[in-house]
Amino acid sequence: MKSNSTKSNAYLIVDKKVLPEVYEKVLYANALLESGEAASTSEAVRLAGISRSVYYKYKDCIHPYTKKDSSGILTVQVILLDRPGILVNFLSVFYEANANILTVNQSIPVKDRAFVSVSARAEHLNIELDELLARLKAVKGVLKIDSIVD
Repeated sequence: MKSNSTKSNAYLIVDKKVLPEVYEKVLYANALLESGEAASTSEAVRLAGISRSVYYKYKDCIHPYTKKDSSGILTVQVILLDRPGILVNFLSVFYEANANILTVNQSIPVKDRAFVSVSARAEHLNIELDELLARLKAVKGVLKIDSIVD
């Protein structure tokens, strides 16, 4: 019986404690390049303490795993007056509350009204969720607002 693990799209989640240190060093080199702390691959591998050949062997195959829970995502659907500055004032409330905006979708305004949907990560808010919603409702030009917390 042939194992499914030979498929090219098979992935494993393995505790890094049992893996050779080189894998973590490859991740570190990638992070150095991505952040701009290393200006070149040569500099990144030197700082990470690995050879270029090791880096190129694994660079596209090793990725950090970040658990992405659906919890903590707030979606707000709102009808706004079509006036300059209203959308930016509305979005500023998210910024002030330390919400990380994921998406903003706006329809073409009809009869001076625009439907807008905003999704944001809400797990690091510096205010309570109810307070955020109250502040969003209080923005001048907000006609109607509905929220969904996932």
